[in-house]
Amino acid sequence: MFGYRVPAPNEALLISGRKQRGADALPFKIVTGHGVFVMPVFSKATRLTLAMQEAEVIEDCYTKQGLTLSVQAIIAFKVGDDHESIAAAARRFQGDQGQMPTLVGRIFSGHLRSIIGSMTVESIIREQQTLADAIVDASKTEMARIGLAVDSLQISSIDDKGVGYIRALAAPHQAKVNQDAKVAQAAADRESAMAQQESIRHQAEYARQTAIAQAQYQAEIDQAQQTAAQAGPLAAARAAQDVLSERALVAAKNASLREAELIAEVIRPAEAEAERIRALAKAQADATKLSAEAAAAQNRIALDQAIIEKLPDMLRAAAEGLQGANVTVLDGAEGLNSVVASLAAQGMTMLETLRRGMHTEPVAQPGSSVAPIVPKSVA
Repeated sequence: MFGYRVPAPNEALLISGRKQRGADALPFKIVTGHGVFVMPVFSKATRLTLAMQEAEVIEDCYTKQGLTLSVQAIIAFKVGDDHESIAAAARRFQGDQGQMPTLVGRIFSGHLRSIIGSMTVESIIREQQTLADAIVDASKTEMARIGLAVDSLQISSIDDKGVGYIRALAAPHQAKVNQDAKVAQAAADRESAMAQQESIRHQAEYARQTAIAQAQYQAEIDQAQQTAAQAGPLAAARAAQDVLSERALVAAKNASLREAELIAEVIRPAEAEAERIRALAKAQADATKLSAEAAAAQNRIALDQAIIEKLPDMLRAAAEGLQGANVTVLDGAEGLNSVVASLAAQGMTMLETLRRGMHTEPVAQPGSSVAPIVPKSVA
């Protein structure tokens, strides 16, 4: 927009040309962080940098021992952020802001020579940070007066201008440093060698494990290939075995069936025929036994008949024998009857004796060579 000015974040806008109020009023207005309208012709706006700047100092200084040292330092500074510092810097550097590093270098050169002149070379070398802090503290008042603030000061180099004093001071330390460096290097080399050997061992172990794993994988692959190659013949053998098993089962069933058929066709009829033959044989034996018994009974009957037929003759013969005998019969007719009864009893006894004798004789069996006993005639 026409007449509107906005300062950058690291700038201060100085507006002059308008009358400022108050006894302590500045001849310009300071604007930071926001924009402002600037009336053309009546007002003028200039910019003051608030950015960080550097100033370099290279100065020959004399130490407390009278030795000359060339000291180089870098100062980082900027315009202060408060209005008082901006106003002080604007009064001095608004016309030529490039003069800031030059003026700062001159200020620090004086303080650098003054402070180094009170120190020895050894303390300067050992206590560089103390030296830098002392220089900054000594320059704060002057820097604040011109509106500048020091951010840091670094001693970049210290040289004795070829005298060799600093080198002589550093020689024992350098020797120790070199020795320590050699020891450290030796230790580092040893550790490096150990690490390298350890790495070689790890690599060898890894290679061994890799070879073992590869061998195992190859063995598994070979086994899988062999299994796959044998799968077909094995399946065929199993199928043939199954066929043989089925055939064996069929043969067993056929044998059982044939056995049942043989039992039904041969054994059962043979057993029936044998049973029939046994029944016939038993019937024939029973018939033979009955025939033998009947024959024996007939023989006994015939014998009894023969004896009975002869018994009167026997009694008659006994009676005739008594006729010429001198027998005394007592009791008359009763005594005679007793004699006759006795003779009859003797005849019956003889008949019974003959019967028992016939009963004890063997009976001829069918097919036997023993002839049946025929009772002899009784004379």
